[in-house]
Amino acid sequence: MRMRLRRAAGFAVTLGLLTATIAFAPAPAGAGGTPLWVKHVQNYPGGVSAGVRARLVALQAEADAAAGVAAASQPVAGNDVQMNDDCDPALPQDETSVAVNTSNPLNAVSAANDYCGDGFWIGHTTDGGATWTSQFKDPKLSPDGLSIDERRCFGADPSVVYSSRDSAFYLSTLCYSPSNPSSEVQVWRSTDGGATWTASVDAATAITNIAGDGSIDASVFYDKELLAVDNNASSPSYGRLYLTFIKFHMTGPSGRSDYCPIQLATTNPSGAPSGWSWSHTAVVPDDPEAKGVGASANQWAMPVVDETGALDVAYALEDCNTGLDRAFFFTRSTNDGTTFSAPVRIDKAGQFADNPNVQDRLPNKKARAPISPSLAYDPHDDLLLFAYQNNIHRQTSGADISIQTSGDFGATWSDTSAVGVTASGDAAPGDQFFPWLAVDEGTGDVFAVWFDNRNDRANQLIETFVGESTDGGDTWTNVLVSDVAWNPDDAFFNCGCFIGDYNGMALGGSLLYPVWTDGRNSAGKPLGQTDIFTDVMDLT
Repeated sequence: MRMRLRRAAGFAVTLGLLTATIAFAPAPAGAGGTPLWVKHVQNYPGGVSAGVRARLVALQAEADAAAGVAAASQPVAGNDVQMNDDCDPALPQDETSVAVNTSNPLNAVSAANDYCGDGFWIGHTTDGGATWTSQFKDPKLSPDGLSIDERRCFGADPSVVYSSRDSAFYLSTLCYSPSNPSSEVQVWRSTDGGATWTASVDAATAITNIAGDGSIDASVFYDKELLAVDNNASSPSYGRLYLTFIKFHMTGPSGRSDYCPIQLATTNPSGAPSGWSWSHTAVVPDDPEAKGVGASANQWAMPVVDETGALDVAYALEDCNTGLDRAFFFTRSTNDGTTFSAPVRIDKAGQFADNPNVQDRLPNKKARAPISPSLAYDPHDDLLLFAYQNNIHRQTSGADISIQTSGDFGATWSDTSAVGVTASGDAAPGDQFFPWLAVDEGTGDVFAVWFDNRNDRANQLIETFVGESTDGGDTWTNVLVSDVAWNPDDAFFNCGCFIGDYNGMALGGSLLYPVWTDGRNSAGKPLGQTDIFTDVMDLT
């Protein structure tokens, strides 16, 4: 199989123990008591995503460490590029997303959760990833009648896309508080290559549980949002934004979620973001009594727009209160997200098994490592591709990265193929997890990035690999892209329990941008540290 990958020359505390009271912003009108989502995190091993859970751990760990902070580590030498600046003392960044300017592949934007503040690190490059300019941005709750302190919230789960129509980058974020039940999903815009962004108080609010009179629906928490954009110039919906998210319905007093369906918000951006009009659809039934295929779907709703302008969504049937994933499904909308087709099951009997650990922990690692699927569309071969962590061969090769494809817009799906492989084509030993896909639209070549334990006999130290398939995902060649292996147990404050839920990858022209969380520079407890790294690859 032809292999094009090479480095670009010149581009160069556990949650169950958290019981402390957290001081935060004053509550808006209609709020009171500990939010149900916080109780949910304290009482249930899964459901609400790890990125949200990690904020509670970070708050307590920072308070514990305030009296004495460990000495900073020295940066580790290597060819990889650390993308982010950091605070003093250094704190974690994780959960990466990246997008490339379709008119200028030297220009890309990446974002990650940032625990130095309330929101994100955002980096942009204009030289193909050799250097990155950092900025830090925090979200704010949308109601105008609140003070700045009352508008304070945390961001999580960044998702970045580039709109060819608008010549703009868009970034979506959660906006939530541990001291009151406010919950929103917001979108920011940059029209100058990522250098500046919408003011936080002027963000587009895609969905909120705060009513016009200031009252809050405390039973609702919005989670795990992801963006897609229609970049097909011939599409009648050219430039439309699609945002999937999960609506958790919480019950008291434990915070148990009785239903948690996938939702969609969509808009045709025009004018100032704060004035955008959003349409909303329940991708799966917004009903606790709903039955049938995929009816109670939760988490991992992956949106892409195919060459016809249709919106494709792949997702996991996951419990609302654990990390157990029972199946994968696919649905499609051909009318701008107004309605969706009947769900089609992606995985096949005997070919998929989830990690049996309800907290998504893999052997010899403290950090959660969920299935983290990725969906991509290849217009060259009219092919949908869906990759995910698979534990079907757990006893022989650990957690693998599997991929399935569809050549009929999701009506039927192929058998699984292994993405993480040895030179002989066998599944790689140790655990592989956190895959993300990108496609060369000109050739149909498929690329993936993921975390890999294959080179550590203890199955703990993490390296980053990139794979390429030139035959539609059937067979793969792998290369080690990171310079340094790192121990996830030394990252993220006292617990080592969170290194993000996913990595990122984007392709522009001949430049492939793999972007990943990396703990090589961590000094260990009490604060831990992860940074954001890349090593841009030239495919010519």
